[in-house]
Amino acid sequence: MNGTMNDVDVYIQAATRDNTRRSYQQAVRHFEVEWKGFLPATADSIARYLAHYAPLLSVNTLRQRLSALAQWHLDQGYPDPTKAPMVRKVLRGIQALHPTQEKQARPLQLDQLARIVSWLDAGIANATAASDAGKRLKFHRDKALILLGFWRGFRGDELTRLRVEHVQAVAGQGLICFLPQTKGDRNNNGTTFKAPALAKLCPVEAYLDWIGVAHLVDGPVFRGIDRWGHVSDSGLHVNSLVPMMRSLFEAAGIDYADQYSSHSLRRGFANWANSNGWDLKTLMEYVGWTDPKSAMRYIDSIDPFAPGHAVQMEDSSRIA
Repeated sequence: MNGTMNDVDVYIQAATRDNTRRSYQQAVRHFEVEWKGFLPATADSIARYLAHYAPLLSVNTLRQRLSALAQWHLDQGYPDPTKAPMVRKVLRGIQALHPTQEKQARPLQLDQLARIVSWLDAGIANATAASDAGKRLKFHRDKALILLGFWRGFRGDELTRLRVEHVQAVAGQGLICFLPQTKGDRNNNGTTFKAPALAKLCPVEAYLDWIGVAHLVDGPVFRGIDRWGHVSDSGLHVNSLVPMMRSLFEAAGIDYADQYSSHSLRRGFANWANSNGWDLKTLMEYVGWTDPKSAMRYIDSIDPFAPGHAVQMEDSSRIA
């Protein structure tokens, strides 16, 4: 044999996204440790587990727990108890008796994006004047992250996995970046994304400024920075994005800052594209959605009376 079991394990692990793997591990731990469930489980125990947490957890969370438990049984070679009719009936009953409105992050409107970038530009100027390397670097990094995240409609984990060696950017022209793995790329072929150079709120200019001041030539694009201005070798953790962005939005004077997340950038771009007449197919291809239902959730949630809805970019025709 030319390979070992360790080699096989490496490839099996690589087939699952890190976020999915972590959430599944937490779900299985919750069933075993918190609820004191026994694995392998029976359909009856799965049903009782769902009933116990029905008043406490959303239906979507319970579905995620079922997916994790199903995967555990399949990985171990056991029959999947979550497919039993009893379990499915209990889940339908929970949905009927405990209906919940899906919580979504607020979409970032274009005028809000402009306000945040203006605040960051002022911060860069003040930090430069005060010779505060740490703050100057953070403002440049955050500006690049916000603008690239918005105009590309990136997920938070995609932003944290961007690598300098996979990005080609030319000032005044545009940016091309490659992600070896994305949520919609089930075959792990890798996906190439493009971002335009704009006259205002330009993601290409912000990216080039950031890697220039940080002297980055390879490795993660977005990294931690200490107060002395030392840039970390490792990338930002995806869980750090939400508190970082909420703190930034609050400082920039955005109302309800605690209702925004990294997903607000993706929703905000979908909001902008829809208000500028993009058809569903174009939006799906640009953002990377493969399921029309996923795209429609973003479009349906758009509030036509929200501040900044009618604001348009001078360069809007160049995005499509």
